Amino acid sequence: MDEPFFHYLSHPKLEEPIFVEGLPGFGNIGKIVARLLIESSRAKLFAELYSPSFPDYVIIGKNGICRSPRYAFYASSIGKPHLLILTGDTQPSEDVVAHYELCGKIMDFILEHGCKFIVTIGGMPTPRPEKKVYVAATSSKLASEIMKKGATIYGRGRIVGATGLLLGFAKNHGLDGICLLEPTLGLRPDREAALSVFKFLKKVLKIKEANSNL
Repeated sequence: MDEPFFHYLSHPKLEEPIFVEGLPGFGNIGKIVARLLIESSRAKLFAELYSPSFPDYVIIGKNGICRSPRYAFYASSIGKPHLLILTGDTQPSEDVVAHYELCGKIMDFILEHGCKFIVTIGGMPTPRPEKKVYVAATSSKLASEIMKKGATIYGRGRIVGATGLLLGFAKNHGLDGICLLEPTLGLRPDREAALSVFKFLKKVLKIKEANSNL
């Protein structure tokens, strides 16, 4: 394998799905939110993205079977809005070119599936976490709309990794998009912070839970 490639498991029919990214990062907030959203929306895995820029190990399941690190794409069409959810095992380390290459392929992928709105999710490392959801957006109008729902404007300069790059790519392609961030120590998976973002995300997207215990 000398370049990233997609492996399709199925081809779901989606109507202008909202794309939600939740990859590993500070406090694993994005990944936890993505898993909660996958479970609550009963989303199904339909595509995988593999890359030679991912770390050099394999992941072993409970049954002892190995698989390569991947980005995983899930689709949900059981309610409105339809959802296209990205999560994964890892991100490229400090390889800037690899990040741009992967995010470019992801952007092409979501455009092919009719996405016009994206949400990226991550943690904001801080020594003194506070219970706030911060928002950055592709336009001031959109940022203001999300702020009115209870978020605080994030004006601190940078959002690193796929969480930031995909938001920038969305703006360059004329898509609306927001990034939701929650403060965290970032030293371990922060489920409490992730639940805060998850509840806010449901309010923003007007998602009704299919699983009441989440």
